[in-house]
Amino acid sequence: MTGISAARLALLVGDLSAARRPRYTALADRVRLLVSDGRLPLGARLPAERELALSLGVSRATVSAAYARLREDGWAAARQGSGTYAALPARRVHDAGWRLGAADHGAVDLVHAAPAAPPEVAAAFAAAMAELPRYLPEPGYHSGGLPELRARIAARYTARGLPTTPEQVLITSGALAAIALAFSLLLRPGNRLLVEQPTYPDALAAGRARGAQLVPTALDPETFEEWPTIAVRALRAVRPAVAYLIPDFANPTGRLLGEADRERLSRALRRAGTVALIDESLVELGLDGEPPAPFGVHDPGSIAVGSLSKLFWGGLRIGWVRAEGDVVRRLAANSSAIALAGPVVEQLAACALLDKIDDAREAARARLREGRAALLGALAEQLPAWRVTPPPGGLVLWCKLPGPRSSGVVLEAERLGLRLAAGPLFGTGHVLDDRLRLPFTQPPDVLRRAVHLLARADARAAGQEGPAHPAAPDLVV
Repeated sequence: MTGISAARLALLVGDLSAARRPRYTALADRVRLLVSDGRLPLGARLPAERELALSLGVSRATVSAAYARLREDGWAAARQGSGTYAALPARRVHDAGWRLGAADHGAVDLVHAAPAAPPEVAAAFAAAMAELPRYLPEPGYHSGGLPELRARIAARYTARGLPTTPEQVLITSGALAAIALAFSLLLRPGNRLLVEQPTYPDALAAGRARGAQLVPTALDPETFEEWPTIAVRALRAVRPAVAYLIPDFANPTGRLLGEADRERLSRALRRAGTVALIDESLVELGLDGEPPAPFGVHDPGSIAVGSLSKLFWGGLRIGWVRAEGDVVRRLAANSSAIALAGPVVEQLAACALLDKIDDAREAARARLREGRAALLGALAEQLPAWRVTPPPGGLVLWCKLPGPRSSGVVLEAERLGLRLAAGPLFGTGHVLDDRLRLPFTQPPDVLRRAVHLLARADARAAGQEGPAHPAAPDLVV
């Protein structure tokens, strides 16, 4: 594992001069946050103490004390003669980057945006078990996915305006697996990958894992109409190999790309010779209307990925790729080298869910509208200085804070029993620390409690309220 430079870590850590806790504690807290949300990879070598001290403008004693605190708490490990490396405490080995495990008892979890399973999921698994005996005489391997499920997904695309056959659909273990699989086919080390900024963090990680050079294009929900022009210019100038896009209720902004902009962007993609990977995981979650026809109507060469996690349940682990037949066959060959086939029971349950998707979607929309209204109301009441553009769909609000203190808010909120994902996690660098993503998938009463805690955390991060715990003397000299 390579290391991280002192200058880069200093950018990620940010300014410590206003820290109300001892600076060594504040530094240790910031590094812990970077490790826990995946911005600082496990095993990465931390900079030498003297170099980091110079980059941060603090004493070497402060860095030494911070590293000692990290080692004591298990967030770093020392290797004799080699240095200090990012690590996870033994009690957190089940965690994987920002996808933290279940919240501690009594804590409010606003890291995860996926909803709890609705009643339809249990009923779908009961129906799947009733169907299972018909499949037991067979070996159980269905390369590419269960034919019945592929047919249902193809029919859904056709109904939405993009004619699709079952042979154009490949079943995967969730949308992230579909994204990683597509990147494995499309990207080579050094290839450019155009992304929206902000965007889905795991897609960024999957691109980095392929050695791609990320090309961010700024997407501000307050000036969303400017993004297509920014993206078209980037395509013309950079000509990336792949563009990863979320046109339907994007994570985390919730914005929707209109019909005319889809056509304009498709033309620019074709001129640049760029393959579009379209993430449709949230397409069924329009809260104020329906999205336009699939992006593939305008760009037949694009590849789409989808999932049942956001509409139904993340634990179902059913996703897919929709592409031209030859692309699907190549993807299936790559996939079979890793896993022979997907589980039959889950795919049968997915069939049952898709058979009743329209009713389930309306029920989900009603719950999400209620949650969105509750969260917007609580924020307006308790954090009026925060700016939020209500999204037309999706699962989250993308909030603009009065200053660049998202990471500080996350740390203070954790001490109060509220778990959040910091804004910079959704970008390609140290930007977006004035942003915070808040899911509205929890019940309204939980969301109102969360905002109460959030207001206290924001006050502490802004220096307007005392710290959660008494501070020890600083070590700055």
